[in-house]
Amino acid sequence: MKRKLYMVLLALAMAWSVQAQSLLCNQVAPKYEVRAVWLTTIGGIDWPHSYAQSAHSAEKQKRELTDILDRLQAAHINTVLIQTRVRGTMIYPSAYEPWDGCLSGFPGKNPGYDALKFAIDECHKRGMECHAWVVTIPVGKWNGLGCKSLRNRFPGLIRKIDADGYMNPEDTRTGNYLAKICGEITRNYDVDGIHLDYIRYPENWNIKVSRDKGRQYITSIVQKIHDVVKQAKPWVKMSCSPIGKYDDLTRYWSHGWNANTKVCQDAQGWLKSGLMDELFPMMYFRNEQFFPFANDWAEQSDGKIVVPGLAIYFLDPKEGKWKIGDVTSEMCHLRNLGLGYAFFRNKFFLDNKQGIYDFTAKEFNHYLSLVPPMTWASDKKLQSPASFQVSRNGREVVLTWKNRSSYEDGTPVVTPYIYNNVYASRSYPVDVTDARNLVSARKMENGLALEGLDDEQPLYFAVTSMDGYGNESTPTQENSTFDGMKRGKFGKARWLKCDGKSVKLPSEAKNVDATCFLFETLQGEVVKSAFAKDNILSVSGLSEGIYVVKSLNKRGVSHSLGTFIYKKFQKK
Repeated sequence: MKRKLYMVLLALAMAWSVQAQSLLCNQVAPKYEVRAVWLTTIGGIDWPHSYAQSAHSAEKQKRELTDILDRLQAAHINTVLIQTRVRGTMIYPSAYEPWDGCLSGFPGKNPGYDALKFAIDECHKRGMECHAWVVTIPVGKWNGLGCKSLRNRFPGLIRKIDADGYMNPEDTRTGNYLAKICGEITRNYDVDGIHLDYIRYPENWNIKVSRDKGRQYITSIVQKIHDVVKQAKPWVKMSCSPIGKYDDLTRYWSHGWNANTKVCQDAQGWLKSGLMDELFPMMYFRNEQFFPFANDWAEQSDGKIVVPGLAIYFLDPKEGKWKIGDVTSEMCHLRNLGLGYAFFRNKFFLDNKQGIYDFTAKEFNHYLSLVPPMTWASDKKLQSPASFQVSRNGREVVLTWKNRSSYEDGTPVVTPYIYNNVYASRSYPVDVTDARNLVSARKMENGLALEGLDDEQPLYFAVTSMDGYGNESTPTQENSTFDGMKRGKFGKARWLKCDGKSVKLPSEAKNVDATCFLFETLQGEVVKSAFAKDNILSVSGLSEGIYVVKSLNKRGVSHSLGTFIYKKFQKK
């Protein structure tokens, strides 16, 4: 008894030590890091909050989503997992399953637009990946539309547990059917990933086969889906959300709730065998039930992408008794391990429970980040962008370039899009390995405009091309602009000075009829207003990035005064 108590105390002490170390977070954010949210559509609990029953109400529903995505973009979130197959029902026009009722208010009714396509397009406009979240085994209430439709089509396939129906993981029809659904999504949409949820035995299923046999059944389903997806588009990421603890560890017990043994989910094996590119383990735990198991996921990642899910819903007193420090220490620990993080779920994040949105946007995600490249699937580099030009039009500096449609070895690009990453630095050449220099990520357009450059120091630019696998080209630097600026070719094509605490306005700002000044992102979002003192504006409360300063008078008229780059951690 004494030894058991000692071991428990020792385990707690070790976990607390890890947690204390995690408070010492890497202050310079990495260039590659998945920052994700689960966007739930079932019952509209994350989105939508209104029904699309006319053209007008459909537009309102769309605006709800774009407002959500704008706020996620402002917090430098780069991945959205949108619930696409809900419970045997869909948010897109499927040949296999009916519409879910979350969109129109009536199960089976068309809302008048394709919500999945709209979500993908809007995510891509904002430089974010969009993954189709497919709920696999559960199909909803026994007499619900989705479950009832499947029971009629596939007699004997659906098993009833309490009031709900579940696809039988031991029936070969389950894998065949789910593969058809995921194939339909992959072929018809420019989705970045297929994200499998609940790809396991239900926790209350009476498993009568051996655990090895059970894992074979679940892995067979994953294999069928993987093969269909990768045959159609090999750059589309395969991912799933396993139970947050893979199995018991040598020193830490999973308390009987784990992926591998309890529900036959061999998620780590799927990474190693190539069936999965990315895992989002649901690590909805604290302390000794979190930190050692996070280490285990990192150690067993096989070089693939691991993005633990964090239970920010417990920050709501109606859901749990967590404190903000429980989550922030986990975020720091994951960053120190080189892992990403995913918030469950979106509403709790945007509702800023206990300040989680503010912490993420203003303190943690100082810079943009890219999703790690899938080098295990392809490591080819695109040819660098061509015809890179930096020109001045009045108070606007415009960057333009052209993408080349082949890789360095001369083979044509296979992914449907070529994305672009833009970097800026006060030193030349621009260091594209430094996340602090990344000013526009995964941009689909071949240009970027910056307003009101007035500064004594020049800012230099570089651009890279990136394919659907996430592999970047070598950068194209603005050689001609560098030489031209040294000769004064562009006159005052410069940025406002910012010392990390305040920004100095140009002298003409003293003469404008301004009641206040606005800080805008490069996307035009006003994020802060301020009053000037001695022609100086405080930048307190801003996230690091590039901002346009505008004056605003009593009549609501604004004028651009300049642009500045805000970095807390300046290079020496």
